[in-house]
Amino acid sequence: MKVGLAGFPASGKTTVFSALTGLRPDPADRRAQLGVIKVPDARVDFLASVYAPRKTTYAEVTFVDFPGARDSAKRTVLDADMIAALRDADALVEVVRAFPDVAGASPDPQRDIDAFDTELVLADLVQIERRLERARKERGHEREIALLGRLRTHLEEGKPLRLCALTAEERTQIAGFAFLSLRPLLVVLNVAESEVARAVPAAVAARAAAAGAEAIVLSARVEAEVAELDPADRAAFLEELGLAEPARDRFVRASYALLDLISFLTAGEDECRAWPIRRGTTARKAAGRIHSDMERGFIRAEVIAFEDFQRYGSEARCREAGKLRLEGKDYVVQDGDIIHFRFAV
Repeated sequence: MKVGLAGFPASGKTTVFSALTGLRPDPADRRAQLGVIKVPDARVDFLASVYAPRKTTYAEVTFVDFPGARDSAKRTVLDADMIAALRDADALVEVVRAFPDVAGASPDPQRDIDAFDTELVLADLVQIERRLERARKERGHEREIALLGRLRTHLEEGKPLRLCALTAEERTQIAGFAFLSLRPLLVVLNVAESEVARAVPAAVAARAAAAGAEAIVLSARVEAEVAELDPADRAAFLEELGLAEPARDRFVRASYALLDLISFLTAGEDECRAWPIRRGTTARKAAGRIHSDMERGFIRAEVIAFEDFQRYGSEARCREAGKLRLEGKDYVVQDGDIIHFRFAV
């Protein structure tokens, strides 16, 4: 699962990527840069404190810093190369400048959010027009033409496709088009160090919500400083800034949720681990995330809600309290379920 970073020139997009991943891309390198980041999870930490496992494994998100538009003089995000690259992402993050630039120019986050969404909408409109032109020359595409016509009308109103009401069947039908304005969107307000503890301004939050997006505040400069500190010194530094945790952690968790992912957990002396799955995944499919044999030979799932485990402190006590449930293959796994799968092959 990939989250693609985008942003207008001087937004700090690559600085954010570097602060989050520790990677330093060469500005002259036009290739996409990938960084894998672990998703902070206090539930995994708790399980590890109980079991003292040999290995602790967190869920991960892959972030991709795509190269910006080739002509940086033009105030644009998407050229043909960027459009093609972003279609490979499962969700998008727009880094928005909220600090004065070198020349002292004031930022305008609402304008940038509007402009970026407009570029996504126009890119999707071009794609739909091209496909409609071909489909009308062929037979047997009536349903596709009708659906694309409805999407075109929606886009012509200046609205991204993530705001369009689509059935699961319709989403499957258009999945191959990889429409950019249909991608989930997170707006990251890149602020000056002095503004790091601020909330998202109400006007910016409202504009992001109107686009069907979430918004958070982050300072790339501060995150870079936090990343370079010894772990023992980080808490004091964050407290001095008025922060309870690094914005990096909030950003990674928000990106994880953006992908509509949840985690089920496994725990034992060998390993405590978070397993990412799509929300709505059934127990049998979840078992397949661990091993295909578990999915093929699924018998049942032994499930404890994390809150119950935290309260009682062990699997044995949860069992005694009637908090261990036996679930079948069609059980929809919930976020934080601690599961032991029974199977036979």
